[in-house]
Amino acid sequence: MFIEDSARLSFHYITDSDTEFLWELDQDEEVMRFISDGQKTSREDVTNTFVPRFQAYSNPALGWGLWRVQEKESEEDIGWILVRPFGFFTKDPEIDNIELGWRFKQASWGKGYATEAAMQVKDALYQIGIDKFCAMAKQENLNSIKVMEKIGMSYSHEIEYKDNLYQEKVVVYTT
Repeated sequence: MFIEDSARLSFHYITDSDTEFLWELDQDEEVMRFISDGQKTSREDVTNTFVPRFQAYSNPALGWGLWRVQEKESEEDIGWILVRPFGFFTKDPEIDNIELGWRFKQASWGKGYATEAAMQVKDALYQIGIDKFCAMAKQENLNSIKVMEKIGMSYSHEIEYKDNLYQEKVVVYTT
């Protein structure tokens, strides 16, 4: 799958060669606030846990994986967009329901980048036949919820999401 550049952003498929970028992004306590209660991710955890985890669902042809988002003018890597089947690591993954997620550097917040990037990825997936999308966040993560709404999602339900590494009460938004 290919994701066309948007007005301000370009997209690059993340591989294990992007480990330094993934680690750098996770060093801001505010970025990690709703993910790990502000705990920074160690290099060891990025290499030994995070990278193998996203590699498990990576499928470039289907667009599944992480997409690095770069601001075109500055060529700065500002965040990533996640694409995978909802509940991939649970006992009941939904292969036909594609989860979108995002993580962006704090310096890029409030500029519409997450919304622009998520919409561009969603549109690229739509062009290859995907039409069912979801996203999840902690209920208090109002900025992520705003992004969900701006890309055409609406509240669906609340669940106790649980897989082998993550357990949290979250709200789910769907298209």
